[in-house]
Amino acid sequence: MSGGSGGRNAAARARPAARLLAVLGCVLTAEAQLTGVLDDCLCDIESIDDFNTFKIFPKIQKLQERDYFRYYKVNLKRPCPFWADDGHCSIKDCHVEPCPESKIPVGIKAGSSNKYSKAANNSKELEDCEQANKLGAVNSTLSNQSKEAFIDWARYDDSQDHFCELDDERSPDAQYVDLLLNPERYTGYKGPSAWRVWNSIYEENCFKPRSVYRPLNPLAPSRGGDDGESFYTWLEGLCLEKRVFYKLISGLHASINLHLCANYLLEETWGKPRWGPNVKEFTRRFDPAETKGEGPRRLKNLYFLYLIELRALSKVAPYFERAVVDLYTGNGHEDAESKALLLDIFRDTKSFHMHFDEKSMFAGDKKGAKSLKEEFRLHFKNISRIMDCVGCDKCRLWGKLQTQGLGTALKILFSEKEIQSLPENSPSKGFQLTRQEIVALVNAFGRLSTSIKELQNFKVLLQQTR
Repeated sequence: MSGGSGGRNAAARARPAARLLAVLGCVLTAEAQLTGVLDDCLCDIESIDDFNTFKIFPKIQKLQERDYFRYYKVNLKRPCPFWADDGHCSIKDCHVEPCPESKIPVGIKAGSSNKYSKAANNSKELEDCEQANKLGAVNSTLSNQSKEAFIDWARYDDSQDHFCELDDERSPDAQYVDLLLNPERYTGYKGPSAWRVWNSIYEENCFKPRSVYRPLNPLAPSRGGDDGESFYTWLEGLCLEKRVFYKLISGLHASINLHLCANYLLEETWGKPRWGPNVKEFTRRFDPAETKGEGPRRLKNLYFLYLIELRALSKVAPYFERAVVDLYTGNGHEDAESKALLLDIFRDTKSFHMHFDEKSMFAGDKKGAKSLKEEFRLHFKNISRIMDCVGCDKCRLWGKLQTQGLGTALKILFSEKEIQSLPENSPSKGFQLTRQEIVALVNAFGRLSTSIKELQNFKVLLQQTR
């Protein structure tokens, strides 16, 4: 009897895996239930998989390990602007370990006032600066002309172009975090606090009337066999811009969920945790039966988000190709290698032949398009502020970084004219990126690249559990 029961249990466990594998196969190989072509753009999923696996993923991983991109300055103590603080998560894995100032490359610490230029810092002056521990002395080495240019940079206020609420890096609460030592993974943070954050994002910021309910929303009234079809009927009736907005947020949510499934606390023995992929958790979040068909849609939105950020990287390349821009840390050899690797990734992004066409957005009459773009920007900026309501510090860190990365991508896509007219050898007032935005942009895209790679891994794991 026990053998028969065990066989039935094994078969029962295998059924969800087989079902999800079939759907994943559709996502990953563009067959059957989920077609390969993504909505609102002319691109197929299989092309993205191949491009990411063989070109982007290996290089973006190396780039994220570089000093310039691994240290991110963030304020994790900003109060939630929308509701009373629920209190911070006390689970140890929610904790973020800030990086001591002594560990931060001197060029990064000195870079807040002079952005990236090594013209403001030569090696001897940096050594003197380190010995004296007076980082402010760096500016005294600038020529008057350079000082004026850098003052212009500091004065330049592109708040009208920002899609995110940026942290004030001068705040005493802002700290450097080593992203490699604080990886995004499952922390155990869940429940009403986490649910309220995502509910606020979807219900109040995705252009949705209160009478329309998202699938799987526990607050939605019972509607028989609807299974969210009324929501998607409403969504398809929206203009392209508002559909894109929803897909970006849904794709970001799916990507974050994938990271948590792929880096899950599997067990802890004698205080030594073992992290790895959790197939059961992945199934719970993405299986079509478990999610009433939502899982496959969310995965498609992940690919759509990847395309948007990929397009932004290809568009911003001219900004970084200029000699005036350096990824400055103070280590000349590493800085040169980092920029060379970044430019190599840009060349790859330009070679992709199925880019999303952002010119199809905000293409109506000028007045209406301008108003819609501003509404789009303010809604996204509001979402970036909601990230300060996340109770888990590690989740807040990665939520803020990935939101800012997407916001930077949107800023790039809607600044094409300014980027095309950048001067080759001098600062530009028309378009600027702070180091914080650059680090967020690269790491956010790195997270998406990792998500798509993890999908391949889960497909293999699901095949093994059949």
